[in-house]
Amino acid sequence: MPRARVKDLTPQDYAVLADFRFLLRNFLTFSEEAARGAGLSPQQHQALLAIKGFPGDAPPSMGALAERLGIRHHSAVGLVDRLVLAGWLRRTPARDDARRVALTLTRAGEAKIGTLSSAHREELRRLAPLLRQVLARIDG
Repeated sequence: MPRARVKDLTPQDYAVLADFRFLLRNFLTFSEEAARGAGLSPQQHQALLAIKGFPGDAPPSMGALAERLGIRHHSAVGLVDRLVLAGWLRRTPARDDARRVALTLTRAGEAKIGTLSSAHREELRRLAPLLRQVLARIDG
């Protein structure tokens, strides 16, 4: 991918990037506070969302979860341990390979991520017009 040279950046480019970063940070702050308000750490919320929103029909493996979260396998194991202990997640042996585990949400986990995701969707709807405005300025 070609990189823009610093001398090619205009004051407007910096303003767009700063505005975009500001909106992302606002969303992330909202998300972290919503997770904590629901009794989850932000990382636990991210894990439940990654599992619920995992593409395909099969539940994710530990390795797939680690990849989706951008963390190491052993960190994912610890995170999953805490979610299982809290009653939000279940580990089951994978159908095709007993050495692997499939990660699925419990009813409590489903309820927790449903409530949080509804609030996040509303926040994204609130931010969408602002994001569209900023993104429209990228090439403008």
